[in-house]
Amino acid sequence: MAIAFVLNGTPVELDIDPDTPLLWALRDDLELTGTKYGCGIAQCGACRVLIDGVLTPACVTNVGSLEGAFVQTIEGLSPDRSHPVQQAWAEIDVPQCGYCQSGQIMSAVALLAETPNPTDDDIDAVMERNLCRCGTYPRIRAAIKRAAQISQAQ
Repeated sequence: MAIAFVLNGTPVELDIDPDTPLLWALRDDLELTGTKYGCGIAQCGACRVLIDGVLTPACVTNVGSLEGAFVQTIEGLSPDRSHPVQQAWAEIDVPQCGYCQSGQIMSAVALLAETPNPTDDDIDAVMERNLCRCGTYPRIRAAIKRAAQISQAQ
C-alpha cells in the first residue's frame, strides 16, 4: 500500500514498508541526502525535518505515519539558498565540518516560525537538542539572530 504525503511542496507516494524510517526513505528512495544520519535514536538533531510545521527527527519517524502530512526538508527551504536562515548561515560562516548543519538549520527555521525575534534563552531551548561536534554554537546563535533580522526586513 502506497503512503501519500507532500514533500517540499510536491505530492509523493511511496510504496515501501510503512515501518521504514523517514530518514532512509528520504535518502535512499527519494534521493534527498541533505537530511543526515547521526545517531539513529533522535538524540543528535542531524536528521530533523519539519512535519506539518513541527520539528521532527526523521530517524525515528516511520513513513507509515505520514499519510497526508506535509514534510519539509533542507532541500525544500529554497531552490537557491535564499531562505533567511540559509542566508544568515552563509553570512556568519557557521559550518565547520557541516555534518550537523541541515538539522541545525531546520531547527532554526522551526524556532523562527514560532518566535520571530528569539532571545538567547529561546535559542538555547530549541537548539540544545542539536549536537555540533565542532562547537560552532556561538556562530549558530549569531546566525539565528541574523536570520531574524533578515526575515523582519523582508
